[in-house]
This record gives sequence, C-alpha cells and structure tokens, in this order.
Amino acid sequence: MPVSPTYPGIYIQEAPSSSHTIVAAQTNIAVLIGYSHPFKTAAANLGKAVQIFSFQDYQRQFGGFVRSTAFANQANYQADPSHNAGDLAVAVNQFFLNGGATAYVVAVASPLWPTSPATLTLSGISFAALEVTDDLYTMTVSIKPLFASPSSPPIDSPADIVITYGPSNGTGGTVVETYRQVTLDPALPSYILTQLAKSALVSVSLSSPPPGSLAAAAGTMPAWWPAAADFFSASDFTAVLQADTSLDKVPLVNLMVIPGVTNTLVVSTAIAFCERNFCFYILDPVITDSADGTLPAYTNLVQNTPLLGDSSKNVGLYFPYLLSPDPIAGNANNPVTLSWSDFTLPSPNEIPPSGTVAGIFAATDVSRGVWKAPAGFQAGANNVTGVVERGQMTDARQGTLNPLSINCLRNFANTGTIVFGARTLAAQTDQQWTYVPVRRMALFLEQTFKANLKWVIFEPNAEPLWSAITLSISAFLLGLFKQGAFAGTTPSDAFLVQCGSQTTTPADIDSGIVNIVVGFAPLEPAEFVIVTIAQLTGQSSS
Repeated sequence: MPVSPTYPGIYIQEAPSSSHTIVAAQTNIAVLIGYSHPFKTAAANLGKAVQIFSFQDYQRQFGGFVRSTAFANQANYQADPSHNAGDLAVAVNQFFLNGGATAYVVAVASPLWPTSPATLTLSGISFAALEVTDDLYTMTVSIKPLFASPSSPPIDSPADIVITYGPSNGTGGTVVETYRQVTLDPALPSYILTQLAKSALVSVSLSSPPPGSLAAAAGTMPAWWPAAADFFSASDFTAVLQADTSLDKVPLVNLMVIPGVTNTLVVSTAIAFCERNFCFYILDPVITDSADGTLPAYTNLVQNTPLLGDSSKNVGLYFPYLLSPDPIAGNANNPVTLSWSDFTLPSPNEIPPSGTVAGIFAATDVSRGVWKAPAGFQAGANNVTGVVERGQMTDARQGTLNPLSINCLRNFANTGTIVFGARTLAAQTDQQWTYVPVRRMALFLEQTFKANLKWVIFEPNAEPLWSAITLSISAFLLGLFKQGAFAGTTPSDAFLVQCGSQTTTPADIDSGIVNIVVGFAPLEPAEFVIVTIAQLTGQSSS
C-alpha cells in the first residue's frame, strides 16, 4: 500500500515482484491401458486413470499378474493378430523395472467375460475362484478332516484345507495355500471364514444353514472362460481415449503405452489423444511381424506393416517382441502360451516392447534430459533375455528398416538388449520431426508453457505484459541452454523469444490475443557416425 510520509526520514515500501518463474514440466509420466485382472480389479477403477508409483501399487489396485490360457493367448492371438492385447500387468512391471517412476493405469474389461468367477461347492461350503480357471490353468480344493467323523461331530471338529492353482501340465508356477485346523466355530480364531479371508486364490461363503461339520471332500473348479475365446474389442480401448474421460482430464501425461494392441481403430484413436494432449505414443509392432520372413510361421515383413500408414510425429514404432522370464514361475517358457509355429505348449515367454521402452524413456529423461535420444548403448533393457527369433537383426536389415521409421531393439554381444533407433513415424514426411528427442523436446516446452503461463490471462495486453512474458520464457530457456539442451554455442544461437508489437497486432489486442513466438535449435542425435581412415605414406620411421 502507498506510504504516507509524515516525518523527515527513510521509508521502506515492499513492491510485488513482476517476475514469474517457469517450472519445467515432467517428461516421464506414462499411461498404460489394457485388460487387468478380471476378479481383483476394483470396479471403481475400471475405465479410470489411477496414479501409481510402483508395481506394488498396481498389485493393490488391479490384482497383479493374470495367468490363463484365455488371457495368455489373447496376447498371442492366433486367428487375427489385430485382436492381440498384451499383458497389462507385465507392461507395468517392465516400465518400473526399466526406470519408470510415475504412471497412470487405465484398466478395461471385456463385456464378454462372465459376470462372476468359477465356483465349487464342497459339503455346504462355496469356494469362488479369485484367479482365472480354464482348460489348462486349474484350481483344486481339498478338505481333509484331522479326525474320523463321529455320528454327531462337534461343530469345531478341525480340518486342513488345501487349495492348489497352476498349469495342469506341470510346467511350473503352481501356487499352494494350506490352512490348518480350520473349524466351523465362529467364536474361534480358526473359523473358516476368518482363516480363508487371507486367501489370494478363493473367497468362501457358507450355506444357510451352515454345515454341521467339515466332511472330507475334494474337487476341481470348472473353467471360467474357454481357452480359445477371443474377448478383444476395439471399443474397450477407444472409449477411454475420448475427450472428457478420466484420462483426458489428467493434467499431464507424457508417454502412452497400450501393450500389444495394433488394431487400426485403437491406434488411430490413441494418436488423436496424444496429439490433443502433447503426449508421445510408444507403439508395438504387429505380433506376427518378422525382420526377414525366413521363419515359415512368420512371413509378414515388418516393413509392410499397416502401422506405417500414419505419419504422426507423436508416435514411435518399436520392433520386435522381447523374450522375458515368466513373471510368476521365472521360467524362460510361458506355460500357457501357444506357439505360433506349431500351436504347441509351452512356447518362449514373449512380451511387447512398449512397456520396457517406456521405462527406458523415463530413465533417460532423469539421467540425461528429454533432449537425449532414449537409444544407444546406455539404453539397455532390464528383465529381458533378448529379442524373439523372428526379430533377430543384422546391420544390413536394420539399414532397410531404419529409414522407414522402424526403431529396432537389438542384441549385442557383452551388452545385452538395447534400443537402437530413435525416429518418429513422421520421419519420411516431415524432416524437422525425424527424431524422437526433437519431438519430445517440443512437447516438453509446449507442456511447460501451457502450465506456467496462466498468469498472463486477463492481464492488460500491452508492453509491460509482453516484456514480462519475454523475460520469464528467456530465463527458463537460458537455464536449459546451460544444461546443454539446445544446439548452438550462444543463447542467441540456441533459442529466441518474441512477444511484442511484432507478434501481436492491434486486431489481436482487440480480440484479446497475445502471440508468443518461441524457437529453439534442437540437438539431433548422432545417428550415423562416419570415420574416415587414411594411411600416411612416405613417413620416416624412427
């Protein structure tokens, strides 16, 4: 407030600051969309963007890994590869294992699924499966009384209850829960409903009236869903990508992963979402695509994929699928996936690359900055054992795929599996957006300015405002320049900011518009390193 001087002397008056600090937007927040656990996903979470910070968060909210022939072969679907849907839980796990820190999960469910899980009734006790049961993945329940039942047994006669869940072909990953000396007496800690409330495999309810004893019994859960079922529907995914949905209202998302899904309608809708929300889409290849077509079961060449038909600058296509240990059993083979080549069980455990690549993006952003290409020998993949056989790469083969904007993941001796490409799908049509880090740098600046320039709204559209805008943005870009984010040796070479009468005309002012022009010199990756070797002749030796 103004000072009213009354005596000779010095008066102190505090003036409000006219500077506005710009805070850099995050660049490593991912959204992952897919089918989650049908029994352990809270109904309130379906179709909703739920923020998580670890795979343990995912397990609490969405139930963790799902194992069944139906689910696994949905991720390796035989009849129509466009109906492929990768394992959401595996993709989330790979994101965090490879350096991701913050994610949103949007779980979808199929309306084709039965409305309730499989149930089994033994001696008046109903057991409802909390895992998927089908032709291969089976669950058995056994009630084993500890004493021979008298004619009128007491209500607290104890019994052991054993629940077993796993592949019936004995390929590993079997889970066994044993509850000892369980009773039917609600007054005791050993009461059946109290004890089995801890179970991750079943929920239990009693008949009315409840049974008088725990009689010996055993049985197998019926199949909840047939192994050959196809439950994929494009609308399950497109519905959550529309305007004004829960995901659309998330303030900031940088990376999108829809593991395994290559359905053209879903991909097109996802691209539209990313372009609307300044997001980058990490796209998986069609599951049957091959590097060279030499394997009889994989004759589709990846360079012929219809996914290259969209030239969006907000998309990067990564090839091929990766080999990763089964997350439940830890085996190299997945006990429930069918082999594409001969339809036999088991086959190598394959995963779409997008979840892994998204984690590498996030880790690179933290360690180097969004302007660094998330590729090269520092971009190694964790929790993978290589690429699938149909995706094995040579330098010559990648020389064919790289110009087509197919980013390859490759195995190198003594190095492991690394991301070895950094091009957007716009590389052939819009040269300024050839490289992933250049496009993501622009998205980063757009998101940052969108979040930080709201103070400008309703300010007088005149020179003081234009100067304040120019000062704030220039200070922010200067900080990035000092971090090595731009090309150029001086700030004037690296970026420019224009806001004034040269950008905002009187007509703009009358319309309530202030125009800001920001330009930057991007750092393009050294994709091709050419070394020229010359032999010196005529030199004297010493």
